[in-house]
Amino acid sequence: MAEQFLYGTQTDDIYREAGFGAPVRRGTRPAIVVVDLTRGFTEDTYPTGSDLGDVVAATSTLIDAARVHGVPVVFTAIAYTPAEADGDSVAWLRKAPGMRALREDADAVLVDPRLPRSPEDHLVVKKGASAFFGTSLAALLTGLARDTVLVCGATTSGCVRATAVDAVQAGFSVLVPRECVGDRAPEPHRANLFDIQAKYGDVIGLDDALGYLNGLEPSATYRPARIR
Repeated sequence: MAEQFLYGTQTDDIYREAGFGAPVRRGTRPAIVVVDLTRGFTEDTYPTGSDLGDVVAATSTLIDAARVHGVPVVFTAIAYTPAEADGDSVAWLRKAPGMRALREDADAVLVDPRLPRSPEDHLVVKKGASAFFGTSLAALLTGLARDTVLVCGATTSGCVRATAVDAVQAGFSVLVPRECVGDRAPEPHRANLFDIQAKYGDVIGLDDALGYLNGLEPSATYRPARIR
């Protein structure tokens, strides 16, 4: 079931009375979008990262279930060219200069090797927070006839939230398994899960997400074409 509002205080009542937090309609043709679980975010040895081992493990469990049911998996990564990283053309880097280390030739932009990535998975390289902005993700999901997106990744307060917002604005139902997202600090993590649940998608447990995948009809599954 979807997470109810997370604070258990007057804040919850304010949002309920305003008409927020209705459950989303779960479609029959989902996709998994793994947002920026790259080494620069999942390992605390990088200035931009933190230890997200638990998030990686939970996301791996979800991906393994997706494989069984033929659900497509899309990975995203932030990566800048030398000109972008060293120059002034990307406005976001003026606000967050630490992200300049995410250069396309750096280990920091590699998908975390603990994740069960497959050659059949898509990789979307992006320059901003949302996995949809300036990328082909919406067209890709539409081409795969997807109607629901399970958003995993990092960080909850940044790229996960931005992706959830743009996913629903692009017409997809949004589910966010709480064990599959993480942030550098607990406060922004909790606040943004609250915001996603209130306005953009359902924050659910990993068990609920797995049950959703296990309940799919065989006709809803996707099998990538094999190149001969």
